[in-house]
Amino acid sequence: MFFSQAGARPQMWEVSPSEHKKWVEVFKACDEDNKGYLSREDFKVAVVMLFGYKPSKIEADSVMSSVDPNTSGILLEGFLNIVRQKKEVQLYRNEIRHIFTAFDRHYRGYLTLEDFTKAFRQVAPKLPERIILEVFREVDQDSDGHVSFKDFEYAMNYGQNCFQRQNRVP
Repeated sequence: MFFSQAGARPQMWEVSPSEHKKWVEVFKACDEDNKGYLSREDFKVAVVMLFGYKPSKIEADSVMSSVDPNTSGILLEGFLNIVRQKKEVQLYRNEIRHIFTAFDRHYRGYLTLEDFTKAFRQVAPKLPERIILEVFREVDQDSDGHVSFKDFEYAMNYGQNCFQRQNRVP
């Protein structure tokens, strides 16, 4: 797929000292009774404080299942890793949204083949028309002639995963 060649995912994002400090402060604020870890409920509150939403049961279950059985919750280092990963995903999704918006010149909330062609002509002027058409058809999952943000995001993520698998060092 074309997007896999683009390597759309940003390089490792560097946490600023002030951001790191904020995360540590949130951990400490949510660590009731200074136990040295966050319980399931503490973790949920921390996510609300940092990201503005309450994690779903599935997300909380996933995080808690990764906790070392010898501890009763998420230790600071584990929390910092989780927050960093969530921040990277958030930044990547914002980047995808930005790219989609740049393609959506008429602000319709979807892309047409014409939008694709114009965008590709700017970034890859020698790319054959048939390749642009193939990419569009692949991304337009329901074949309605429109690519929604959801379709576009799926294609970007799918392409990135393929790119990572192709370039994995054994």
